[in-house]
Amino acid sequence: MTEAPAVPSARGAEVGRRIGVGLMYGLWRPRVLGAWKVPATGPAILAVNHSHNIDGPMVMGVAPRPTHFLIKKEAFVGPLDPFLLGIGQLKVDRSIADRTAITQALAVLENGGVLGIFPEGTRGEGDFASLRAGLAYFAVRSGAPIVPVAVLGSTERRGRLIKGLPPLRSRVDVVFGDPFEAGDGSGRRTRKALDEATVRIQKQLSAHLENARRLTGR
Repeated sequence: MTEAPAVPSARGAEVGRRIGVGLMYGLWRPRVLGAWKVPATGPAILAVNHSHNIDGPMVMGVAPRPTHFLIKKEAFVGPLDPFLLGIGQLKVDRSIADRTAITQALAVLENGGVLGIFPEGTRGEGDFASLRAGLAYFAVRSGAPIVPVAVLGSTERRGRLIKGLPPLRSRVDVVFGDPFEAGDGSGRRTRKALDEATVRIQKQLSAHLENARRLTGR
């Protein structure tokens, strides 16, 4: 009989949040809008656009609650592997239906935690143009509300010291949107229900991104 995978540590995620606060506010100037919209208790899913490697750590540092992100297994290299696992992050193999990652992510939500997802799957334009089905599955299966999150400004300019990062002390905007339910209220988890949920999610996330750009002027 196989053992159930360990539930990511909530205490570890809080440590990760504190590290994120120190690093993100120390290196850049985050401007955070709408953080109060994240439910204060209970399960929630943060759906974050992804255009730069700092987007995840930035959200971890500015979100009002500790967050467990689903992160591609390729990021867990060398000393980063035990560090990321220690701060409650989830390793996912995107080439397969990773049962361990799925079980762990659902456990985070069942325990009333916050799950962070990059619904586009890979780093790209960060415009929510193409969504993978994973976000809809977790939202419909758990019933947790989705909070759209737009990170803007992380790719505008390259830093002089470290080319791969935004310039030090530059402003990065993080805009949290209104929570919404992905399902249609029926509790159905059929392929058709998940496809419909994905369409609903895409509309909501795209509208949030448009609104965030208007709010921040970016």
